[in-house]
Amino acid sequence: MKIKPEETDLLGKWEVVDGQVVSDATAERINVLVDKYLEKVAGSGWETLFRDPRDGRYWELIYPESSWHGGGPPRLTYLSKEQARGKYGSIV
Repeated sequence: MKIKPEETDLLGKWEVVDGQVVSDATAERINVLVDKYLEKVAGSGWETLFRDPRDGRYWELIYPESSWHGGGPPRLTYLSKEQARGKYGSIV
């Protein structure tokens, strides 16, 4: 369940199953990662920065489908320390 060293981008999707919109396995995994494994560093709402306590990498949680209800499915993307600092300030 934890993020593998070679992973840099996790993009969740929504599917329609029996007339219901449901999250795919990647979207569910992202939700578990941000709820149970990653540490919140900065931001909130549509853009939140997390840190993986195991390897110190920074991860940005966004919702790229802003026109969809709730922003659509989640996306978790690796940011270098410099990218994270540039976007979120001196907290990183």
